[in-house]
Amino acid sequence: MPKLLPFVGSHPGGRSALTCRYRCGDACFHEVPNRSGNEYVGDVISGALSRRSMLAAGAVATVAAATGVTVVGQAPPAAAAPAVPAGRGHRHGRPARGLRFAPVAPNTEDAVVVPAGYEQDVLIRWGDPVLAGAPAFDPENQTAAAQARQFGYNNDYLAVLDLPRERNRQVLVANHEYTSEEMMFPGYDPENPTREQVEIAWAAHGMSVLVTEEHRGGRLAAVPRHPLNRRVTATTPFEITGPAAGSELLRTTADPEGTRVLGTLNNCGGGVTPWGTVLSGEENFNQYFAHADRVTDPATRERLARYGMSGGASGRRWERFDDRFDLTREPNEANRFGWVVEIDPLDPDSTPRKRTALGRFKHEAATARLTRDGRAVLYMGDDERFDYFYKFVSTERMRRGDSRWAREHNLRLLDEGTLYVAKFTGDSPAEEIDGDGALPEDGAFDGRGEWIRLAEGDRSFVDGMTAEEVYVFTRLAADRVGATTMDRPEDVEPSPRTGKVYVALTNNKNRGREGHPAADEANPRNANKHGQVLELTEFRHDAAATRFAWRLFLVCGDPEDPSTYFAGFPKEKVSPISCPDNIAFDPYGNLWLATDGNALGSNDGLFGVAVRGRNEGEVRQFLTVPKGAEVCGPVVGENRVLVSVQHPGEVDGASADHPASTWPDGPGRAVRPAVVAVRAKDGGDIGC
Repeated sequence: MPKLLPFVGSHPGGRSALTCRYRCGDACFHEVPNRSGNEYVGDVISGALSRRSMLAAGAVATVAAATGVTVVGQAPPAAAAPAVPAGRGHRHGRPARGLRFAPVAPNTEDAVVVPAGYEQDVLIRWGDPVLAGAPAFDPENQTAAAQARQFGYNNDYLAVLDLPRERNRQVLVANHEYTSEEMMFPGYDPENPTREQVEIAWAAHGMSVLVTEEHRGGRLAAVPRHPLNRRVTATTPFEITGPAAGSELLRTTADPEGTRVLGTLNNCGGGVTPWGTVLSGEENFNQYFAHADRVTDPATRERLARYGMSGGASGRRWERFDDRFDLTREPNEANRFGWVVEIDPLDPDSTPRKRTALGRFKHEAATARLTRDGRAVLYMGDDERFDYFYKFVSTERMRRGDSRWAREHNLRLLDEGTLYVAKFTGDSPAEEIDGDGALPEDGAFDGRGEWIRLAEGDRSFVDGMTAEEVYVFTRLAADRVGATTMDRPEDVEPSPRTGKVYVALTNNKNRGREGHPAADEANPRNANKHGQVLELTEFRHDAAATRFAWRLFLVCGDPEDPSTYFAGFPKEKVSPISCPDNIAFDPYGNLWLATDGNALGSNDGLFGVAVRGRNEGEVRQFLTVPKGAEVCGPVVGENRVLVSVQHPGEVDGASADHPASTWPDGPGRAVRPAVVAVRAKDGGDIGC
């Protein structure tokens, strides 16, 4: 593999201070919100059911279809490919189908770099028209009214759904995670934003629904002004649903009933449901709220601090223009963010909903599948150092078909069910996990785990907390039941081939520092710069199970670093990978990983990796994005890969007046986040 580039940048994972400020409010430079002192994986070693016995206990998942969407379901017992023991069974032959491309070398180019034989198109950029009446983008004279009809800023998660009765067309749903005002507005003064700038930022947040069309030669293009196109912003009305709806904890001056809220913020990962809706997770919402330091009630201060709110003015100063962002005026407004949002992209007149039964925390993802009997299951990561991994299982079963009766039923599925949090136990002696990443004597970081109930309907399973408190202050509930602290659990995806669940754990510089949990078997490196990928197998391969087995599938970083691990695949044959974040599966069952903050010094990228067979653990880099950018929201189809290129050119010292990138439109043009489509030049399938 090519020689690695020297590490640059002072922020965790190599991310710039500018990005850290606007995306998460410098979360990594604040006190870790979780001070619970929960035990970690290495604290408890049990001789109970081992991972290996659990892996043989059941069947694999199969693919089910609902409302035109390919989804993961469950099947009766069936033959599965045997697990490949660590370090054995690899023949080092031809790459797995879907991964047969020349890996892109690590680089720092100001471009999207794709393999030889592939080409790319920019599908849509920040400011491009989405709705009827949208003007052409003019960065020097942008207005809030224009932005509300244009594609938003910093696109993240992407979902693609088939569009019934319209040939060669699909619906694309994109999250817009956050705004970088210094990159958006020439002459921007962070201490004194104007009302117009703030209202533009409100309109640039949220989500876009956009119809796309495939043209001759496979080129994908946006269809602006289509009737299904939609913008959801920080001021769009949402309905609050589920067991906490109407709670006193959610009531404000503007909404005394606690059932309606304006907008969605910091939308990061998401998922497509088996019934054809799209889920979006509200992540670093805490940074938008000001003056937590002036709140006098001790209980309220404790709750705010657990969600990362303890300071004065917000970074964007929104509280100057809307009292709801001032915690001294509206202390409950922050409780109305941090939820999973559900939107119906095929009904532009529908009201999006915030689902309180799924708990409130920094939602990186919400990935849905079905149990064997048809109930909905969601896996969710809380993207914070030393926070937790969750699951929700619905009470009711999904109803098949596209009748109005079935759709109305399915749109209530996420309001009733059981919310769980994960507790992991390693199966190696604690003294074998010393923080340097060396494999234990049994040759694998692995163990077992259990799903601990938190709440179901109006019933709480957490001593000292009501059900409403569990849903609204889910982190505090998970603290009390002894959930396992993890290294930033971000995106989660179940394999459509095996049903195994993969969790991206991005990094955690505080692991092992004084006053913080040390390395454990699921998080085996202190000062973890590069992250890992965890593989979870539900007991009997039933998504509703309350027990599971787990192993670390990848321990990321420089392959020459002895602390790295690639499912036993020879390290000299893999692409270097650091800081896994968003994940997806291709049609052949390969796992694809998008990185966020590559701590190896090169640009972020998209990587494919085989998860079974003779090439299990072989990581191959498919693309890199421009300097300062992050890869988000990959969608990997048979003949096309879509990625969000988020915050290009966002490096320290850069601004709209002094750009550090010329992507995507060249010198003299605004630097713009965008969605890129990649395809083979010969029209063939990806990686074949």
